[in-house]
Amino acid sequence: MSDTILVTGGSRGIGAATCVAAADAGYSVLVGYTSDADAAAAVVDRCRSLCVDAAAFRGDVSDEESVREMFAAAEALGNLRVLVNNAGILHQQMRFDEMSVDRWRSVFDVNVIGAFLCAREAARRMSTAHGGAGGSIVNVSSTAAYLGSPQEYVDYAASKAAIDTMTIGLGRELAGEGVRVNAVRPGVVRTDIHASGGEPGRAERVGAGVPIGRPGEPGEVAEAILWLASDAASYVTATTLDCSGGR
Repeated sequence: MSDTILVTGGSRGIGAATCVAAADAGYSVLVGYTSDADAAAAVVDRCRSLCVDAAAFRGDVSDEESVREMFAAAEALGNLRVLVNNAGILHQQMRFDEMSVDRWRSVFDVNVIGAFLCAREAARRMSTAHGGAGGSIVNVSSTAAYLGSPQEYVDYAASKAAIDTMTIGLGRELAGEGVRVNAVRPGVVRTDIHASGGEPGRAERVGAGVPIGRPGEPGEVAEAILWLASDAASYVTATTLDCSGGR
C-alpha cells in the first residue's frame, strides 16, 4: 500500500496547497475539512489528477470520535505516515478585554484540543512502541505565537504558542520511537482566514512591512511542511521552522 498523508483543514489555504504538493510527491491524501464540501472535493480532484488516491473526510477535530473516524478513513487509503495538523480558526479582531469566554473556548477547542487529539491518534498508530512503522507529525503554528497579535487575536496567538510547546515535548517524547514531530510557523500568508477576522486585505497590509516585502503564498508554506515531513529532514525533530519572510 502507498504512504498516506492526513491534512486537517485541507480544503483551503495552506492545507489545500499541502494536499496538492503531497499528491505531487506521491502520497495518497486524505483531505480533512469541516464545512465546505465543494472546496474539499475540488482539492481531491486536483490530487487525483496527479495519479494518486485521495478522499475527503468531513469532521470536527475537537470531537474525539470524529477524529478516530478520520484516522480510520486515512488508513483505508494506505499506510499513514504523515499527519499535518493544520486545522485552525480565529475570530473577529478585537482587544483582549472585549473577548468572551465562549470565544476563547472555541479557539482552544479547535486549535489546541483538536491538534492534541490528532497528534495522539497519530502517535498511537505511528510509534514503534505501539507496533507502528514510524512517521512524521507536522503542526502548523504561526508567527503570532511569538508576536502576540495585540489588538487583534491574542487568543489565537496563545493557542499557537501551545502548539509550539506541544511540538517540543511530543517531539522529544517520540524521538526514540520512530516519530518526528515538528512545526512550521507561517507569517502573514494570502489565505481567506483573514476574512474570518474581519479584514480580508490584511495579508497585503501587513505583508508590505515584512522584510521580504510581500505576504507569503500557501504553496511556499506547503513546501516547508513537505520538507519537514520528508526523509530529507530525518535528523530534525522537536523543532519549529519559521516561514515568515523574515518577520
